[in-house]
Amino acid sequence: MELINIKGLGKSYGKTQKKVEVLKGIDLSIKKGETVAIIGASGAGKSTLLNIMGALDRPTAGEVFYKNESLFKYDDKKLAAFRNRFIGFVFQFHHLLPEFTALENVMLPALIGGASSGAARARAEALLKEVGLSERVNHKPGELSGGEQQRAAIVRAMIQGPEVLLADEPTGNLDTRTGEEVFDVLLDLNESNGTTMVIVTHNEKLASRMARRLKMIDGNIREE
Repeated sequence: MELINIKGLGKSYGKTQKKVEVLKGIDLSIKKGETVAIIGASGAGKSTLLNIMGALDRPTAGEVFYKNESLFKYDDKKLAAFRNRFIGFVFQFHHLLPEFTALENVMLPALIGGASSGAARARAEALLKEVGLSERVNHKPGELSGGEQQRAAIVRAMIQGPEVLLADEPTGNLDTRTGEEVFDVLLDLNESNGTTMVIVTHNEKLASRMARRLKMIDGNIREE
């Protein structure tokens, strides 16, 4: 089943005479449960594509369909609710809130989504245990290693049980061994939860572990 279907996607910035085209008519379909790596040089449009796919940004041309429903007919409020419920995001820098513990950081999306404190806590504790952080739940980000911070960020992205996880250079700020461990966590979550994953990475070795590899070149995309 096609979960995400992108048709004629374009994104440009600036006025007509100085317009910069970042995405140039991209067509792409992603099936439920797939793991997809997007590789390519800096500035090729990888992060822009990911942001539009996750409804963080709007395209200037084309459409993104999620389960055959056109995303960008929604207003910003409905898009925010869609992101909270169906999409998880992981970035190169974990963006954990420094004043909160690992547990509190992971609970936040569930609380924003309307879950009770007890339900959010139980789900967060289970996920943190799943990625080996059960002894670190009460530690703040500054007391965690880089790999532990990123694992906490991953389970924060998973707390709402999203159907899609979008990750932008999730291992880019980590050493090789820690990056591989974080990638193991992502693939384990895909296997155990059936979560569709789209990951932007410069690391070709890690990209090769995904079911599909797509390469972006100057705003266009091709299958590897």
